[in-house]
Amino acid sequence: MTRRMKGPERRASILAVAKVLFADRGFHGVSVDEIARRLGVSPAVLYRHFDSKEALYGAALDEIAGRRESYVEAALCGPEDFASVLLRMTRVFAASVARDPDYLRMELHGMLEDAAVAQRFFDSRWKSFTDFIEISLAELAPGNQVGRVDGRTASLMFQGMVREALYAKCILDAPRYRDIALDDLIEQLIGLFLNAVGYSTESRQ
Repeated sequence: MTRRMKGPERRASILAVAKVLFADRGFHGVSVDEIARRLGVSPAVLYRHFDSKEALYGAALDEIAGRRESYVEAALCGPEDFASVLLRMTRVFAASVARDPDYLRMELHGMLEDAAVAQRFFDSRWKSFTDFIEISLAELAPGNQVGRVDGRTASLMFQGMVREALYAKCILDAPRYRDIALDDLIEQLIGLFLNAVGYSTESRQ
């Protein structure tokens, strides 16, 4: 006789299956009926826990966000200069994505599908970096510790290169980068980014 799951246990099992399917095929590529079939239950069971497919998708994203890394410790556990803090934050982020690459798959599908709930989540996911980069560059500019660079453009450049590195390492397992540890790859990219914005540790007034 099959044991009947309790509410929280059933909800967790629904989220686990939904996250894998959404990561594989995106929001529009998965139906509630298919999720129910994978679980061996009726769609009505899913609707008892989630009002709609949108609610289920949002809950899957929220579950990832609930395990989201904290950058507070990374910011405080070493040298406080811009380069050191950015490197530590990025390593924390990269390690969390490497542990759960489904996040990247859902991000990619979300961008292609223009799903509003995904857009809000991913904007929030990168906000710690965009805010830190833009504020830091503005603070460093008066002392000529960075070049003449727009903070928004710089943060976009940062996101692009980190995303691409994580796609190559965590999703594609690209042979070209297999012999480079993720930590080392992130360190090299941060170095290139700092060179691009003309960063210096000393004021050049």
